[in-house]
Amino acid sequence: MFQPLSLFVGLRYVRARQHKFFVSFITWVSLAGVGLGVAALIVVLSVMNGFEGELRDRLLSLSAHARVVLPGTVGESDGEAVAARLRRVPGVAGAAPYVDLEALAVHLPEMQPLTLRGIDPAVEPQVTDIVPLLQQASLADLRAGSNALIIGRTLAEQLGLARGEHLTVMVPVARAGAAPTPRLREFTVAGFFEAGLQDHDGTLALVHIADARALAPEAQLAGGVRLRFTTALAAPSLMPAVRAAVPEAALARDWTEDHASYFRAIRIEKSMMALILLLIVGVAAFNIVAMLVMVVNDKRTDIAILRTFGTSPRRVMAIFITQGLAIAWFGVFAGVALGVLLARNVGRIVPVLERLFGFRFLDADVYYITQIPSDLHWRDVLWIGLAALALTLLSTLYPARRAAATSPAEALRYE
Repeated sequence: MFQPLSLFVGLRYVRARQHKFFVSFITWVSLAGVGLGVAALIVVLSVMNGFEGELRDRLLSLSAHARVVLPGTVGESDGEAVAARLRRVPGVAGAAPYVDLEALAVHLPEMQPLTLRGIDPAVEPQVTDIVPLLQQASLADLRAGSNALIIGRTLAEQLGLARGEHLTVMVPVARAGAAPTPRLREFTVAGFFEAGLQDHDGTLALVHIADARALAPEAQLAGGVRLRFTTALAAPSLMPAVRAAVPEAALARDWTEDHASYFRAIRIEKSMMALILLLIVGVAAFNIVAMLVMVVNDKRTDIAILRTFGTSPRRVMAIFITQGLAIAWFGVFAGVALGVLLARNVGRIVPVLERLFGFRFLDADVYYITQIPSDLHWRDVLWIGLAALALTLLSTLYPARRAAATSPAEALRYE
């Protein structure tokens, strides 16, 4: 289709009208629409990728990459034996035993449900990033028999707790043939942690694993081993080897399964946002259709002369496709360049806008995340660019077919 004559005439039509403000006002609108739509799509998806990465980091700050829940009672020797076996699995960077216990935190007049997590302070840093999140506390404060506790900042504020104060933890103990009876234990608040997620800060407290085991019968403890892999994103591919190394009755789950609802919601939001913003490019493509239709009407005489010299309808069609693509694809590539530039400099641009307009996008009093993150994925840039190129190509087909269908006799009748 794109013979030298078609390419030459199509580009000549573009160049010949540059002194008339690059084809016409509607052409400028089309260029701006395509470029801004592509740039907006790249920037928005990069910001959403950044928020997804921020959410993943915060979820994994206190949650390991995977966990193995052991069946039945979880004794100390069981957890240590399984942890030692899992450390030998390729791709596993660390393994640490843990137990979880549902309890009620009492600090009169407030009472709140909480999850009491027993950890081994010596190996916990191998599986989580807890240390940077600690406030007025250290893992060394959690000693066996000390009944020390590190509590989430949000939960501590709800209970009105300060460092050094006492917190009563109540656990209902079930007995065979009798009603559950409460077991109380008084813990000392050794400090706080703040991960920036309600799931952690508002419900979780950390104690030494021995203190957690002493608080309730083994039958009421849910626990096993938590794992960290060399790469978090490799967790799904490493899980078959993990499952092969643990008892058959054990439940092994990685972080993508435990937090699937979070990331499914983000994927749906990204898909809908991409579809909505892609409509901007579609609207600009309609402008290209209108512009080319006007050009075809203006060039009817030129088309008729070319046809009388033996130019085929296919070559005439190629001329106007070439003209439309030269204009539209310039907008696409300009939009890709602008989008990549903005996405890679969001951290510098947002503070300037905040100072210019006198407001904050993410107020620290409302949001845990105070800066807008951006994570540019080149595969997103690739599919956005290809989708925009395809839309603009489709927009040239109808005007080009209309030009190819021009009758030379009709066009030259009144000339």
